[in-house]
Amino acid sequence: MELDILTKGLNTSWVLITGALVFFMQAGFALVEAGLTRSKNTSNILFKNLMDFSIGTIGFWIIGYGLMFGAGNSFIGSWELFSTTDHGEAVGIPNMAFFFFQLVFAATAATIVSGAMAERTKFKSYLVYSAIISLIIYPISGHWIWGGGWLSALSFHDFAGSTVVHSVGGWLALTGAIVLGPRLGKYKNGKVNAIPGHSITLAALGVFILWLGWFGFNPGSTLGLGDPDLVAHIFVTTNAAAAAGAVATLVTTWLRYGKPGLSMSLNGVLAGLVAITAGCDAVSPGGAIIIGLIAGVLVVFSVEMFDKLLKVDDPVGAISVHGICGAFGTLAVGLFATDGGLFYGGGFGMLGTQALGVVSVAAYCLAAGFILFYAIKYIMGLRVTAKEEENGLDYYEHGEKAYN
Repeated sequence: MELDILTKGLNTSWVLITGALVFFMQAGFALVEAGLTRSKNTSNILFKNLMDFSIGTIGFWIIGYGLMFGAGNSFIGSWELFSTTDHGEAVGIPNMAFFFFQLVFAATAATIVSGAMAERTKFKSYLVYSAIISLIIYPISGHWIWGGGWLSALSFHDFAGSTVVHSVGGWLALTGAIVLGPRLGKYKNGKVNAIPGHSITLAALGVFILWLGWFGFNPGSTLGLGDPDLVAHIFVTTNAAAAAGAVATLVTTWLRYGKPGLSMSLNGVLAGLVAITAGCDAVSPGGAIIIGLIAGVLVVFSVEMFDKLLKVDDPVGAISVHGICGAFGTLAVGLFATDGGLFYGGGFGMLGTQALGVVSVAAYCLAAGFILFYAIKYIMGLRVTAKEEENGLDYYEHGEKAYN
């Protein structure tokens, strides 16, 4: 009995500590988004990240947790108000510990969207869509995979959320950016006009914080310390993919543009982290490096595609980092998993299941996102006026500037 109590205590402590690390990622996202956008919108960016977590906490507590983990059916959980049903018992930790860990993941999905829609979104409209993502959109697809839904029944593998968290945020970011339209002056006479961010220092600090937070995001998803070898393995694969992503983006930008780009290489780190999140438990360290290298190259060409070819204005590259690299990382499990992956003699079965999950979640999020953002656009308005955008959201939306 004493051993059981000790084991539960250690596992609970692990989940809460790693959950706190994931919470700290909110600071990383805030700094990355603020640094890669203009100084006149800094207060607005920071405020939105603050409210992401605040509103997400309440919304996920009221109904999101139940919709995600309630018994329900294969497509949606249960209507369980205020997280009263015990879903932690099944994994050997208190319900409130499991709730908190899942809450910080839900808030991460919501905050991804803000970067792609930065510098031109009404603050009140942002609050509405952030709440709906945490209350309804994220929990439903999350139920399919982590809540015992239909993709879970097919053995779809997404250990820590390349699809559940990151691709969901990335696809919603894509719909939001399309409905919102580009920033003023971004595209002139068919040409792309670069709009540099105001502080690469803030962006770099934000990426280092996110890198640190990922050591909670991925290893914490073990939900305990019962298998220390697995926990250590996930630390190594997570770190390896991040480093490989940075190196790959460094080389790619150097060859493609003549000079190595720091801002893109920062996104290379995040691309590697996002890509390894699905299979961090299932691939070897060597496989993690290959996944990171591919993601680091992929993010460069994806950002170019959305910016120059599709004319989708994403100030921070959130769609490419989270949507595209999240989808790639999920598919990569079917290739690089040492148990069942195609490259390890497992055939196409796992890869097919991974592809089905990626496509299904993408279709769901794109449909839900367009419905959500068009509804907000026509009911209460989504975009600020041209004057407000030109002079900065800090003053017009909040009456206070970040730099006085």
